[in-house]
Amino acid sequence: MTRRIVRTSIQLGILTFIVLLLLFFLDNRFRVLPDAIHNALPAHHPGLVITDITLVTCSALNILSNCKLDAAKWHRVDKDLYLSSAWVSHAYIHIQRKRESELTDEDKVIIDVRISRLDPVTSEKDQGHERWEQRPGGIWLKRTSKRHASDSLKAITAVDVLFGADAVEARPSWELKHQPIFLPSPGDRPEAHLSLRRGPAAKVEKPTLRVRKDGKFKILQVADLHLSTGLGICRDAEPPTMHSAKCDADSRTLEFVGSVLDSEKPDLVVLSGDQVNGETAPDAQSAVFKYAELLISRSIPFATIFGNHDDEGSLTRMAMMQLSESLPYSLGVPGPNSVDGVGNYYLEVLSHKPAQHSSALTLYFLDTHGYSPDERNFRGYDWLKKSQVDWFRATSEELKKSTLHNHASHVRMDMAFIHIPLPEYRNAADIVEASGKILESPTAPGFNSGFKQALVDEGVLAVSCGHDHVNDYCALAHSETEKVGDEPKPELWMCYAGGSGFGGYAGYEDPDNSNKGFRRRVRVYEFDMNEARISTWKRVEWGPNKGDTEKRVDEMIIADRGKVVAA
Repeated sequence: MTRRIVRTSIQLGILTFIVLLLLFFLDNRFRVLPDAIHNALPAHHPGLVITDITLVTCSALNILSNCKLDAAKWHRVDKDLYLSSAWVSHAYIHIQRKRESELTDEDKVIIDVRISRLDPVTSEKDQGHERWEQRPGGIWLKRTSKRHASDSLKAITAVDVLFGADAVEARPSWELKHQPIFLPSPGDRPEAHLSLRRGPAAKVEKPTLRVRKDGKFKILQVADLHLSTGLGICRDAEPPTMHSAKCDADSRTLEFVGSVLDSEKPDLVVLSGDQVNGETAPDAQSAVFKYAELLISRSIPFATIFGNHDDEGSLTRMAMMQLSESLPYSLGVPGPNSVDGVGNYYLEVLSHKPAQHSSALTLYFLDTHGYSPDERNFRGYDWLKKSQVDWFRATSEELKKSTLHNHASHVRMDMAFIHIPLPEYRNAADIVEASGKILESPTAPGFNSGFKQALVDEGVLAVSCGHDHVNDYCALAHSETEKVGDEPKPELWMCYAGGSGFGGYAGYEDPDNSNKGFRRRVRVYEFDMNEARISTWKRVEWGPNKGDTEKRVDEMIIADRGKVVAA
């Protein structure tokens, strides 16, 4: 009986092997397996592969020219390579793409691309037996009709265009071509670069925020980067130049932030609005990738909210948040559809003990919008809406009832981040002199929607904003009814981060230049769960004295034993 079972098993194994071998050869020749099976195999690409790429130019002076090809065959990458800044000229990249299952014997799949004035066979080594096909703009394609070339990780599956000599690619599986596309009459505008994805889209895993083993968690708040499409123009730089005769805004900004990242090694970076300088960012995606790559390359999680300038470029708030969501280490989300704005959400920072699944810290992020919707009655800037305040209160109360909060064996602490300051930031009596400087009147909204009181009611210890670049102080709000000894009880810290980007202002054109000389800066918050303490300090980009850039500027404790304390 046992021998019969063994013999039958061997026969079934041999039969299965023969069937699989036949299927392999048939599929290799005729692709007999259904798409559902192909898409489940790791070697195959669900979706599309690129079979051709070309550049199309047109001119408003030539009525016969057209920047659109046959839509049934070609897909246009909807980015004008002149960034819509040329008087009469336009140029667009077009691609042909097909589903892998629809490829015929005549179709060729692109497996490599070069940008060059010369045939890569003559300009590169080891290309003697290769054949490259030329397209306009110095684009050279290596295409193949070999069966299963579309399954190869060499196959090009998506094409994009990024702009600027400082362009970077932040997406995994994508490759940026550093040689720019050759355009007739390029002019003085950011150069255009092809970016190509090989193989399937990479799956993006979101990191879990957790207190370190030493019981600490560090946040670096970076406010008002004001990045452009291209190098950007420095405004009010102090000093005007650093390592070269020319100041390129974005390069200097990113170098500064990168140096602080390397020295502070934060557990989370909060980008608190105006990352993109809308009016100088005709391709906002290129600007977003510059700060994202800075963080992704260092494996640092980051959370994003928007300011009043972010969506003045080529992308809406929702489009930018969706772009950010697609990137590694990005934790920002659009938030509930029923709540005003884009980017109302919270993040939980868990205890350092994995077995103890509990929250140590809750961080709230809210969208403060842009400009006043009622300029006649409330001039200046927009305000947090009732739906946002209600969402915050409801979320906070719901979290307090959750097991994630109730199982904590330590004192929990909460904090919030916004872009535009609250009206209470204007209260001069609350401003702590030792915390920083006030060099411009806070441009808070004229209408007060009561968010400051909501923060106090829900036990949030601090809120931090950006927006006013040359303010970097903290204000301590006190209770009107409760006292500690003879003094009013401290109830909330309201801080500024200070401007970090050289593409944004850092002074005014006053007759006496009284506000000149502001050094770009960022703010650090360190949470010590052992002591239930919050400390904060700033780091500056430049200083007249040796060691100024390594100093903790205006360091102070703003919470201790889980309570707001005076500095």
